[in-house]
Amino acid sequence: QVQLVESGGGLVQAGGSLRLSCAASGRTFSSYAMGWFRQGLGKEREFVAAINWSGGSTDYADSVKGRFTISRDNAKNTVYLQMNALKPEDTAVYYCAAVRTNKLVAVPHGYGYWGQGTQVTVSS
Repeated sequence: QVQLVESGGGLVQAGGSLRLSCAASGRTFSSYAMGWFRQGLGKEREFVAAINWSGGSTDYADSVKGRFTISRDNAKNTVYLQMNALKPEDTAVYYCAAVRTNKLVAVPHGYGYWGQGTQVTVSS
């Protein structure tokens, strides 16, 4: 069982940066692949980024490549999403997710654990 709590969302102007954090409970965090997803108002949840259990492999949606960076600190049971050069279209609720696997997972139905989400709003 894993519980996830996101933080770091907020209001930022276009071109600005935010860093989201997702703190996980449990002693087996390093056994889980992690992902970030987002859901805009009236839209479906979409993949943003994923990282494998060691942090050695990552994957990104095309829309965020070169702007967002996913990382993890297994000693702190935390995964991060550094978001730079933010655009108004990045506005959404951002969710972190976990699945016990050594693979990268880029689809929502591949994850078994979800956080409650944190709102990111980018003003133009």
